[in-house]
Amino acid sequence: MDSTGTTTASYVAQGGNDPAAAKHLAHAIEIATENVRNAGGPFGAVVVAADGQVFEGLNRVTADLDPSAHAEVSAIRNACKGLGTFDLSGAVLYTSCEPCPMCLATSLWARIDRVYFAANRYDAADAGFDDAVFYRYFEGEDSDRTIMPVAQETLPPAQRVAPFTEWTTLSTRTEY
Repeated sequence: MDSTGTTTASYVAQGGNDPAAAKHLAHAIEIATENVRNAGGPFGAVVVAADGQVFEGLNRVTADLDPSAHAEVSAIRNACKGLGTFDLSGAVLYTSCEPCPMCLATSLWARIDRVYFAANRYDAADAGFDDAVFYRYFEGEDSDRTIMPVAQETLPPAQRVAPFTEWTTLSTRTEY
């Protein structure tokens, strides 16, 4: 989305007048607001599983000293634990704000079917949560990756792929 709220990112689906989405988004906003009052960040998320079970997540980054404790990640963790699976196919994520790249990637790994959000990344930036550098890191050129260079180190091939070799020969592995 640009600064006017117009969708430009290809992964953002246009919302509509879905009463269920509005209800769950209102709940995500409500728990996010309450989380602020309890030393948490202003983000809340709800996962609705395929069977209708509802799981909440709150942003506890500063409260728990955990940079991965975003609301969406927490809601996905709670849903996976509650359902006894890492595969949330059929589930929908409702979040008070547009997911950052980490939260979006977590949603993809969990096989979430759809994500709805209320506020966008520009609304978050206006409140001091500017993730633009992270979006540029993933969407941009190599010159945008100066905040944290990532490089593959040259190792002997057998050493480099040893964990994958072990994985492919393990008969008790769980595919994902």
